[in-house]
Amino acid sequence: MEQVFAVFGDPISHSFSPVIHNAAISALGLSARYHAFKVSSENLGNALSGAHAMGFGGVNLTIPLKEAALKFVEPDPLAGQIGAVNTVDFKNGMKGHNTDGIGARKAVEGAGVSVKDKTVLLLGAGGAARAIAFQFALTGARLLIVNRTGERAQSLAQEVSEIGKAEGFSLTGLKKLIAEADILINSTSVGMYPDTNNTLVKQELMHSNLVVFDIVYNPLHTRLLKEAEASGARIITGEKMLIYQGAEAFRIWTGISPPVDVMNKALLTALGEK
Repeated sequence: MEQVFAVFGDPISHSFSPVIHNAAISALGLSARYHAFKVSSENLGNALSGAHAMGFGGVNLTIPLKEAALKFVEPDPLAGQIGAVNTVDFKNGMKGHNTDGIGARKAVEGAGVSVKDKTVLLLGAGGAARAIAFQFALTGARLLIVNRTGERAQSLAQEVSEIGKAEGFSLTGLKKLIAEADILINSTSVGMYPDTNNTLVKQELMHSNLVVFDIVYNPLHTRLLKEAEASGARIITGEKMLIYQGAEAFRIWTGISPPVDVMNKALLTALGEK
């Protein structure tokens, strides 16, 4: 019988998860299929129970379900700290994981950049930032978290400080902080379509020793990345995080490490990049 995997969210029509997971399933010759289902926060508990009862192999969760899922699943320690779940495994009950931070870390490491002992300037203090901050702190990075609302950055930094090194700042001190940073990560939606001309950091603030990673992947080459490239910095495009978080979820469900190159190629084709 064909195994079923899925992503739940609302809206969901924009999701590229079926593209990358079905590419991996085909490449591995598995008898499985990955689907997208529109599920509201109100129906999440029923949807997860139904998926569990019907023997789904696993489920991904996207906006606005990641935080709401904590009520219905047993989160692992990291997902509990982050306060959000993006992957549910049904092997022993309903276990919740968060692979977003691992996806970001592997995107950076996949570009040949070690995270350990690096100073990472993280733009944003929302859901994606939380996942990235906790994962990078666990890996031994020093976090400088910057947010328009400095209090939110400081609050997140305080939580992350329990497991690693983190400080929070408002945008006003950006110039000095970038000079200190080895890696700059934009975890906000600034620069995403249709506001593609926006960036939080201009070219003159960046330097050639910097690695700049933007988690936005529509467009792939955001204004931030174009300006970073012009400053001589190294860039990492946002689709890599989507691929690696998906690959980690796939591994949790199946025990198989999927072909990341196949997933990446399928995503770039779907994005119209290749």
